[in-house]
Amino acid sequence: MDSIIYAKRIQSAILPPDKVVKEYFKDSFILYKPKDIVAGDFYWMEHKEGKVLFAAADCTGHGVPGAMVSVVCNNALNRSVREHGLTDPGEILNKAREIVIQEFEKSHEEVKDGMDIALCALEGKLLKYAGANNPLWVIREGEIIEIKANKQPIGKFDNPLPYTTHSIELQEGDTVYLFSDGYVDQFGGEKGKKFKAKSFRELLLKNQDKTMEEQKSIYDETFKTWKGNLEQIDDVCIVGVRI
Repeated sequence: MDSIIYAKRIQSAILPPDKVVKEYFKDSFILYKPKDIVAGDFYWMEHKEGKVLFAAADCTGHGVPGAMVSVVCNNALNRSVREHGLTDPGEILNKAREIVIQEFEKSHEEVKDGMDIALCALEGKLLKYAGANNPLWVIREGEIIEIKANKQPIGKFDNPLPYTTHSIELQEGDTVYLFSDGYVDQFGGEKGKKFKAKSFRELLLKNQDKTMEEQKSIYDETFKTWKGNLEQIDDVCIVGVRI
């Protein structure tokens, strides 16, 4: 247990510090709730050529195996940007996939692990997004604009295609959300059912008049109440940014 708690310190060190997040996104929140002490989910941020790159990622598994995969995947994102100089989200995901597959191919046994991710690049009001299984939601004037991800993970996949970069011109007051599936998949409520994407949409829309910090508290409390005495089934990561 001591070694896992120490591993948490190492994993926390690769997450962007709150100070850096607030420097680029004054009005934002990150709700990060590992299922176990260490996690397969992580959030990521990098600044390059006047663009702020940010992501919410969900690696295969949770706990120790998930955390080990998350280090490989985090490194792949860093290398795509720092070594290869990429800033286009689709190109970053293409390169990250290449790096992750290369890393795991060194093993004698087949490793099918990888990650789902929603990745954005923001420059001024122009937001570019690419996703592996995880979508982007933008809330504007009480409506959710959903930009869908490519249905393929970052990792081994039959007949992989290049990731698509989508562009959206944001407006003042828009709110951007990236998330893993841990929140919507959580069992709870009176009937012990999944929370589901529909309830999550309604929850976000209902709280658009709140500040981002207030939203974070509400989503955290809602999750705890929904879960009740049931076990948390997966890591939870939600990134919210108000423009």
